[in-house]
Amino acid sequence: MKPVDIIISNNANKPIYEQITSQVKAMIMNGELQTGDAIPSMRALAKSIHVSVITVQKAYEDLQRDGFIETTVGRGSFVSARNKDFYQEQQQMIAEEHLQAAAQIGRTSGISLEKLTELLALFYQDN
Repeated sequence: MKPVDIIISNNANKPIYEQITSQVKAMIMNGELQTGDAIPSMRALAKSIHVSVITVQKAYEDLQRDGFIETTVGRGSFVSARNKDFYQEQQQMIAEEHLQAAAQIGRTSGISLEKLTELLALFYQDN
């Protein structure tokens, strides 16, 4: 089982279960966690990050609902095979909505396509 390093911030605007969910999704998307990898049990993760098991359970339920993990009674939770494509499709749809809004603003404000493309490239490369 690979270690899952989750950092919880009490000052964050996100609930703790969402912090867990987004960090696990990020680890899957960037390849730290691969298809089939076991992830810690709810109790083990809760103990390691000092949160309630119920909080971790909510995060795992969301991860399972979104197709990132599969849980089998008696075996544990594992990274799902169908997660990456599903997530990328979902994120692409969100990006398309934002780009559509940006295009509308550009058209109504007289901002050229070239300028919008230049701005997008700048934001995309900016870390």
